[in-house]
Amino acid sequence: MNFIGHGIDLVEVAEMRRWIDDPRNPLVPRCFGQAELDEIGNGTDRVERLAGRFAAKEAVLKALGTGFGAGIAFTDVVIHRAPGAAPEVQLAGGALKTAAALGITAWRLSISHAGGLAMASVIALGP
Repeated sequence: MNFIGHGIDLVEVAEMRRWIDDPRNPLVPRCFGQAELDEIGNGTDRVERLAGRFAAKEAVLKALGTGFGAGIAFTDVVIHRAPGAAPEVQLAGGALKTAAALGITAWRLSISHAGGLAMASVIALGP
């Protein structure tokens, strides 16, 4: 597999909490699909998990060389994690079209939390 792109993003968990609590900015329904929210759950670490997945979505867009807008919606990038497995990137819509045009066929994603921060790093790979 060949390296095509890399993206990294850092989100303050406290900032994510402010975004979630702001009634003028419905961040959660705009950025996360129901399947993602079901996986994240409502536990005490919910905001940390949301921050990590938001950072992952931003990192994917950086690897694609785009931003949200420009034909890509927040929900076009889905971060899935089965219990005991590494997180996975799933694309739809504009994000999928952009990845296909770049020749991206696989992703390697890492999400980490420490010191009130959530960090994600992603590598885009192709043939």
